Amino acid sequence: MSNRGNGGDAPRGGGRGSGGRSRGGQPGAPGGRGGGAGRGGGAGGGRGGRPPKPVRDEARNAAYDLLRAVDERDAYANLLMPALLRERRLSGRDAGLATELAYGTLRGLGTYDEVIAACSDRAPEDLDPPLLDAIRLGVHQLLKTRVPPHAAVGTTVDLVRLRVGTGASKYANAVLRKVAGRSLEQWLPIVAPDRGEDPVGHLAVTHSHPRWIVTAMRDAVGGDFDETAALLAADNERPRVTLVARPGRASLDELLASGAQRAEYSPYGAYLTEGDPGSIGAVAEGRAAVQDEASQLVALALTRVPVAGGDTRWLDLCAGPGGKAGLLDAIAVQGGANLLAAELQYHRARLVRQTTREAAVITADGTAPAWRPGVFDRVMVDAPCTGLGALRRRPEARWRRDPRSLPDLGRLQRELLASALEAVRPGGVVAYVTCSPHLAETVAVVGDALRGRDDVEALDARAYLPEVADLGEGPHAQFWPHRHGTDGMFLALLRRR
Repeated sequence: MSNRGNGGDAPRGGGRGSGGRSRGGQPGAPGGRGGGAGRGGGAGGGRGGRPPKPVRDEARNAAYDLLRAVDERDAYANLLMPALLRERRLSGRDAGLATELAYGTLRGLGTYDEVIAACSDRAPEDLDPPLLDAIRLGVHQLLKTRVPPHAAVGTTVDLVRLRVGTGASKYANAVLRKVAGRSLEQWLPIVAPDRGEDPVGHLAVTHSHPRWIVTAMRDAVGGDFDETAALLAADNERPRVTLVARPGRASLDELLASGAQRAEYSPYGAYLTEGDPGSIGAVAEGRAAVQDEASQLVALALTRVPVAGGDTRWLDLCAGPGGKAGLLDAIAVQGGANLLAAELQYHRARLVRQTTREAAVITADGTAPAWRPGVFDRVMVDAPCTGLGALRRRPEARWRRDPRSLPDLGRLQRELLASALEAVRPGGVVAYVTCSPHLAETVAVVGDALRGRDDVEALDARAYLPEVADLGEGPHAQFWPHRHGTDGMFLALLRRR
């Protein structure tokens, strides 16, 4: 979880610091490397010097347990958190606090570790991981929440004393008291590299992203550092919950009657500003679902392209876990078409079966198809990718992803797109989709697929998304968190001549 160096997935002992800059002996940074915390300054004592008995805060303990699970067993925060809340019977404000603390800490730990380094006589990677995660929770409360400083320090010290030990709690107390001496806005000029000297490093620390992701985002927006900063900042915002009413199975009015608001772009979408989506009848019954608006729209765009001749056979080449397949299945049925949903992994294919009603779902390798070539009218390729467009929803993903995975992903993406182009009939259309704006996963893959093929043409994807402006220069469409409030979804539409 702590791969904040130039490379990728370093273990917890690996290089600290998104900006790649040492913090030793900085002027104005309390503690520095020489005067660090842990040389005194206990957590405060009761009678006879004994510290008071720690109070167990269930919300903070749940957040802490999630951080430990992410670090120790590579758990996915968005999957584990709902289970933790149910297990601990947390709801309402306590559930909201636990979620904010865990997700916020995971998003911001690149920045927080730099601040911790400036306030400690030990580098973060030299700390015991359970202690480091607890301190990170405290730093998040101090720098990014409305929790009063005394409460943020006190509850974190209690957490450390309860879960790590009394000696560690004294160290945590000393570090957090130094962190509390400045606001985030005051800390950033101290811990972040100078923007003029190291603009990538500055953005990496300021917005808590690994350097390689900052570079990739900068390239994807055309080199504009101001827009890169806006994009990185959007990655750190809590995403809104967007619902989809699967046509023919649920109506948008049904979602609106449940308290949701009409979505800005998708004709099937609605925003849920508060409450549990599962409490809505249509969602609980599988007639509606939680689905990002861009994910809805790229599927919808595929269905809008006119095709000459028949239009009855649709294919989702790598359908798991089933979000787009669920919408495509509903639209296909309304038009008299049938969807074949293929997924390589059996457990993900089971999820696809749960999200579809009429689709034929099979466990199959999209790169070694079990179907005859040239028989499908429409093909969706929602290719496996780095997921850099969904960092808002998967807060730990930025520290888990590794740029060294790009070559292998690129080969798989090219194989899947080539398979899709073989599966579609002449006159049919293929949608190539990734939840990533990385150029190596988007325009480079499509460009290679088109090279030397006179039988395939790229359509202007923006023409089939008239609801949405500012999707790029074309012919492909790129959604952005900072422009559209959606995931960073890429869409290319290709027609077999």
